[in-house]
Amino acid sequence: MSQRRSTHLRADTDKLQLPVSPQRIGRGWATSGHRATGAASATEAIMSASLKKYRTALSILVVLAVAVGAFAYLRLRPIDVVVARREQSVPIAVFGLGTVEARTISNLGFEVAGTLVVLHGDAGDTVSKGDVLAELQSREQMARVASAKAAAAQARANATQAGATVDRANVALRQKLAISERREELARRGAVSSEISEEARAAFEIAQADLALAESAVDVARENVQQAEALVQVEEARLAKYTLNAPYSGVIVARQRDLGSMLNPGETLYTIADPASIWALAYVDEAKSGQIQVGQTATVTLRSNPSKHIAARVARIDIESDRVNEERRVYVKCDVCPGDFHLGEQAEVRITVATLEDALLVPMAAVREYAGNRGKVWIVADGRIGEAALTFGQKTLDGRLEVVDGLPGGATVVVEAAGALAVGRSVRIAGTASP
Repeated sequence: MSQRRSTHLRADTDKLQLPVSPQRIGRGWATSGHRATGAASATEAIMSASLKKYRTALSILVVLAVAVGAFAYLRLRPIDVVVARREQSVPIAVFGLGTVEARTISNLGFEVAGTLVVLHGDAGDTVSKGDVLAELQSREQMARVASAKAAAAQARANATQAGATVDRANVALRQKLAISERREELARRGAVSSEISEEARAAFEIAQADLALAESAVDVARENVQQAEALVQVEEARLAKYTLNAPYSGVIVARQRDLGSMLNPGETLYTIADPASIWALAYVDEAKSGQIQVGQTATVTLRSNPSKHIAARVARIDIESDRVNEERRVYVKCDVCPGDFHLGEQAEVRITVATLEDALLVPMAAVREYAGNRGKVWIVADGRIGEAALTFGQKTLDGRLEVVDGLPGGATVVVEAAGALAVGRSVRIAGTASP
């Protein structure tokens, strides 16, 4: 190739017939040498690039072969799976979130207005039925009671006096009767005139009228006594309203006012609750409350002590549900309530509505296309993966479903797998799911 280029160069030079110096000729030969060397380098570069491409293609083929082999191995080898197992005596519970409440709780206050002068209790104190909790200033009312008692005493004295008058009238009547009878006898014998007999008779009749009048005065006096005594009772009842007593044994939840405060009738001074009536109010989703019945067992967990579970029973189910939140109000009463309670504290309530004697339970995570009470699961039959559409029943609080229908005989449900699952793939059962 270099020779051809040199020949062409010399031919062109001869045609032009230009004077060429030795130096120029030397430079020409040098240029031709460089061109020959560059051509060889280009050839080597082309061959090197081709070799690199071949090696790259070969590497890709090797990698693809390894990947295909690994994929086939991973795809065809048995994978480990965990299957569901049957369980016994599984409780089915309904969850509700609510608060601690008191069935018997009262706001106490005075029925009359007055100034608070005595306080005998504060929040947290235990009181017994009849204990004096507070008193109002009552001097004026005590004076009214004293006045009423004096009036009653006067009425009783008047009644006594009226009774004495009756006795006197009775004596006078008997005397007049005796005189009248003697004079009538004398008049019949002619010893006295008829006028004297008639005067004696008139005196007797006057004595009868006096007795009737005295007896009437006694009746009036007795009525006055009853009225006066009733007035005493009224004033004493009013005086009692100046003292506030505990209506039942309980615990003071709150005290609203302090000594010296001016209270209006009906204004709340104390709030007390009966510790024996403490229960928990739980709000349960209507969709889950259909199986709840009075008397069912439950557990209550207080937010202040989440590790302690308090045994309880359903005591009441409200007839009216919450229209906004679509929740049913359920009250549960603890078997042994804690002595230290806090009204309004958050409580978690779990009500046991049923018990599954023997059941196959599948976690929700293992169910696909779940709708209503049906869904699809992976199953293991004869060592290979299959698929089944199951019908489910009860649901546990931890999200496991009871299988009631659709599982082929001898098959088990896959709940965990070490790899991707496909129908027909070989598997190895590594264990059963723990409850």
